[in-house]
Amino acid sequence: MARFIKILLWIIGGFVTLFVLAAVALTLFFDPNDFREEISSSVKNQTGRDLVIEGDISLDVFPWLAVAVGKSSLGNAAGFGDEPLASFDRASFSVRLLPALLRQEIVVGAANIEGLQLNLVINERGSSNWSDLIPDESAGEENDDAAADATSEIDVNSIKVVDALVRYTNLEAGESITLDSINLKVGRLKSDGTVVPFSAAMNFDVQPAGLSGDVDVTTTLAFDSDTGVVQLGNLAVDGSVEGVASIPTRMSVSTDGIEVSMNEYQVAAEPFDLTMLDMHIVADVQPFSYEDRVTPQATIAIDAFSPRSLMTIFDVEPPVTADPIALSRVIVDANAQLTTAAIELTGVVIKLDDTTFRGALSVPRVATGFYQFDLAGDSIQLARYMEPASESGQAETTEVVPVEIPADLIRPLNARGKLKITEASLGNIVFENVDVGINSSNGKLRLFPISAGMFGGSYDGDVRIDVSGKTPSLSLNEKVVGVDLARLAKAMFDQDNITGAINGAFTLSGSGADTVAIQRDLSGNLSMELSDGTYEGVDVWYELRRARALLKGVAAPEPVLPAKTAFSTVKVTGVVAEGVMHSDDLLAELPFMRLSGGGRIDIPTATIDYEMTARILEKPEFMQDVTAEEIDDLTKTAIPMKITGPLASPSIKPDLEALVKQRVEDELKDKLKDKLKGLFD
Repeated sequence: MARFIKILLWIIGGFVTLFVLAAVALTLFFDPNDFREEISSSVKNQTGRDLVIEGDISLDVFPWLAVAVGKSSLGNAAGFGDEPLASFDRASFSVRLLPALLRQEIVVGAANIEGLQLNLVINERGSSNWSDLIPDESAGEENDDAAADATSEIDVNSIKVVDALVRYTNLEAGESITLDSINLKVGRLKSDGTVVPFSAAMNFDVQPAGLSGDVDVTTTLAFDSDTGVVQLGNLAVDGSVEGVASIPTRMSVSTDGIEVSMNEYQVAAEPFDLTMLDMHIVADVQPFSYEDRVTPQATIAIDAFSPRSLMTIFDVEPPVTADPIALSRVIVDANAQLTTAAIELTGVVIKLDDTTFRGALSVPRVATGFYQFDLAGDSIQLARYMEPASESGQAETTEVVPVEIPADLIRPLNARGKLKITEASLGNIVFENVDVGINSSNGKLRLFPISAGMFGGSYDGDVRIDVSGKTPSLSLNEKVVGVDLARLAKAMFDQDNITGAINGAFTLSGSGADTVAIQRDLSGNLSMELSDGTYEGVDVWYELRRARALLKGVAAPEPVLPAKTAFSTVKVTGVVAEGVMHSDDLLAELPFMRLSGGGRIDIPTATIDYEMTARILEKPEFMQDVTAEEIDDLTKTAIPMKITGPLASPSIKPDLEALVKQRVEDELKDKLKDKLKGLFD
């Protein structure tokens, strides 16, 4: 902004100088309009540009040298097209003649300009169309001193700009800023640092950001020609912005003061106070240079605001969450630096409800840029942000509610970063030391690496979501090691009937618009191992003895309560197709028998249907009440068993139908053997 002010002052100053020269020359002749060609020729010789004066020139001499010039334009630099660099409909100013001639003291009565248009352009090579008009700042000290002396006494009673337009186009950066309907008024401006009122109103348009609107500016202005310092005091900017939200957004910016050192190309400012989008932001900007690339740094603080209110402003329906006050309070503190490519935020502290994140963020300023972040949080309860549980009062249903894949959110997301959370809970499931890498571009989101502590064990994963095509797809490559089964079952199913440890590996992929559709389309491989635990609620040894008693027609043994079955290991691997895992190598080793078999697990419905064969290995010590006949009957043959029902609480029982069939077959075989034996005898 300071560089723009400097450019504007140079151009206006050039016009003022032009008018003074024209006025002095025209006082020697009767009609100043007769000498337009001489004036244009002089400007051409000095600048290499064409000056076209279409309107009339009027002149008054004493005691004020008052000049008024009609419609005029100044040509553009070579290579920047035919559009004029500057033009105006009418300009006028008056200068006290004797002080200017005798004391080189410029006392201006009024400087007014109507319909001013400035077209400032930086081409693809970084060259501007105004740099040749600005005096060489590397000139010797003698010239600098002369210039300083010449302008040591400046006194302008008022400056008024009516209906001006300034267009700034940076082809190198691919951006443009247009200010139109500019109306500006400055009080008595002196070069001795006297404070004068300043007011302005204008419309603006910023591309490719798509921002437009109108602003009103009020401040005080002071300029000291000896030090080259321009000061703005009590600056207040109020206006409306379109392009930020679906409706025009009011904004307000204020600061106690801005100081621009034009000799040293430095800007210093008091803290800025910004109100916009129902947010209040305070930015303490450090002094910065505008000589080359402008890269200001600031400490910013955003007071508590509601993300829910912000969503409403952007016409986004706030989500219904289990905790109705979730997403209602955010506070942000950070150190910010503006670069040509991004807004870099370091020392970031984000307080979301009861969770605090710390780290760094980078917000791109170019279309090809990435959002980048490295954040660490303390603890978060994810269940607060999930949909609320059903309030119907009915028993829980096993029906799975589909969750839509957020394709519209993922497709435009270009982000890379790391997220760490000390503790994240989802209901009763607690993850510790969560570490997630995120990479998203071109509609492809990858969460890798993912690691977390989980119920005494660990979880590692690689999750990919691809929404670049018509149908979203999901792929998982996950592994759990040493997870406590008792804590996991209690947290996930509210079951407290199993103990031990679980290891597992899952490589799965599927396509669909939501999670249920993806589950039905899943394919891949799955393996799992349970070790050193017990399953309570079922006593497999008792069920075997009871089944034998039914077949023998004898009284069933007394059960040992509470019913439970110990196991040393349970292993299974399988191939998944269309959401169903098929396996023929399930192996379970219990203290008294070995189970093996196969079947299927329906992943969408979370049900199991397995057929097993049990073989009694030996008589364990705890079987003191077992008769020799029982042992003989149970160990001499394979015992069919079934595992069916929901995965959370499956039924594990002998297959009585198969047992009866097997017993009939055995008896027929025995009778056949007896007859054959009698025949041969």
